[in-house]
Amino acid sequence: MSELSSLPTSIQTIYNWYAEGKLFVNRRYQRKLVWTLEEKQQFVDSILKKYPIPSILIAEREEKSGTYEIIDGMQRLHTIVSFIEGRFSARGGAGFDIEYFTTAKNRRDQGIFTKNDFDYLISSVEVGVFLDYTMAVSVIRDVSEKEVNDIFDRINTYGHRLSDQERRQAGVQNDFVDCVRKISCSIRGDDSVDVLPLSSMPSISIDLPMSKHGYEIKADEVFWVKNGILTARDLRDSLDEQCIADIVACIISGDIIQRSKRKLDDIYDSQNLESDRVLSALTLYGEEKVSQEIKYCLEQIDLVCGSNSLKNILFGTNQANAFPSLFAVLFFSFHDLLIKQRKKIANYDTLKTAIQDIAKDKTVNTGKDATQAEKRKRNINVIKGIIADEFVGGGDEKDIYAQHTTIDVETTIRRSEIELPHYELKQGILKLDKSRSIDDKSVEKIIKTISAIANGGEKIAGKIILGVADKDTDASRIEKLDGVVPKLVGRKKVVGIAREARLLGKSLEDYFHLIRDKIRNSPLSETLKSECLSKIDFNSFYGLGVIILTVPPQNDVSYYGEDVYFRDGDQTVSANGARQIADIARRFSGR
Repeated sequence: MSELSSLPTSIQTIYNWYAEGKLFVNRRYQRKLVWTLEEKQQFVDSILKKYPIPSILIAEREEKSGTYEIIDGMQRLHTIVSFIEGRFSARGGAGFDIEYFTTAKNRRDQGIFTKNDFDYLISSVEVGVFLDYTMAVSVIRDVSEKEVNDIFDRINTYGHRLSDQERRQAGVQNDFVDCVRKISCSIRGDDSVDVLPLSSMPSISIDLPMSKHGYEIKADEVFWVKNGILTARDLRDSLDEQCIADIVACIISGDIIQRSKRKLDDIYDSQNLESDRVLSALTLYGEEKVSQEIKYCLEQIDLVCGSNSLKNILFGTNQANAFPSLFAVLFFSFHDLLIKQRKKIANYDTLKTAIQDIAKDKTVNTGKDATQAEKRKRNINVIKGIIADEFVGGGDEKDIYAQHTTIDVETTIRRSEIELPHYELKQGILKLDKSRSIDDKSVEKIIKTISAIANGGEKIAGKIILGVADKDTDASRIEKLDGVVPKLVGRKKVVGIAREARLLGKSLEDYFHLIRDKIRNSPLSETLKSECLSKIDFNSFYGLGVIILTVPPQNDVSYYGEDVYFRDGDQTVSANGARQIADIARRFSGR
């Protein structure tokens, strides 16, 4: 039985918890960081004026005593720590004076964060008022996952303004909800582990064009906003997940459903028969299958658009509104031709011409009743009739199900910044000097990193991407040497391996086999080697080319020759002696 206790806590103590990594967020039910600057400043102002504020609710984590999962109050807690760390100013423009708070000052001096400079700061007295402010914190202990979901659901029915989709998701946990969330995260680029430290939330939260909070995901770079399908605020309010929920439900059901609030409400209502029907359909269709199909179709639509936005192609340049309804029927048209009929696009440029101004076609219904199931089906057939000639037979299942899409590559690059031990980015295998010869030491390190990631534990998987510079200096050097303009993904720069293939006088296929041969001839443990080789993949990634090395979970310690390697943060380290090797072995023993 769960136990609830009151724990009045000063802001200074809360910041210490944050600095010590004791505060965690569970993405299965928590939203992203969504408060506006005005909301943050109003909250800080309330504290400085010693006004009462809502209580914080946290649950002690079973994994480690003394660490807490935030159930209610994530926006407030992050606002507190971000104000202290100088991410924004209070009303009137005064920043927090970090010189009067040793803990935060030491973190800044260690380079853990960089604060903004403000023209003036709050006084030392106000710093004391802020840090000494006592918050009402309630702690739940011995609570089950089901109880946490129920509590979160109840909290979010007490009138806090949530979008329809956020309201549907609050406290609901099943395979359909998880599937929609995972696909949506992958498309936005904020995919991550389910539970992560509060300090990592900026890395998976969305910066609106006018907000500039410093969050990692830039709304105007996300597929939905970049193509005008949704607005940046729609993205913040999870309307992208509403679109994906509709798409997933239609695909797995094998039929087009009505696009309406009521229909989605029924699907998310665990007491409704529609929810049971969709869950059964998902089990039969397969979560991974529908995810791969959706990402493949989106990749193909993106390739058709090229440097243009889908909105400008479909409507011309005068359209200002979002168009999720029309996008959905266009998507289903692509899905039918690419997936069901197993065709492929003959020419992306001619297909772009075919869909030019399609929204102005009088045979395409864009009226208020266009969301009805039968009207949607009619629109899909009309669009298929317009574009069908641009598709030819010969579509390959391997292109859909066995490869990383562009979305997958971008997701992995962004995820690498949060989950350092499980991901590695490498610019390539050539030296960045005048010789441009193969760097055998770099190749060896890549292969040692494969074994190090594999030694993370029984359920630990990871990836290495070749073609991404992990240092700005390397990206600049490559741009100068090879004339390649890097593509920015988050804070990382994709330089590709196509340039290296050209320098070596090899085709991309030959370069790919060169990497395979390096791994095949290495002293990696045979099981790991075999499984890694079976999953090595290539993606053209906007013509730059990247190779993805997937490290599957292992059942035992992996070796590089006689040596054992492990990951220490983003570093590959050799185990030093029998004790460290034994510690690694225990990760696979269940002890």
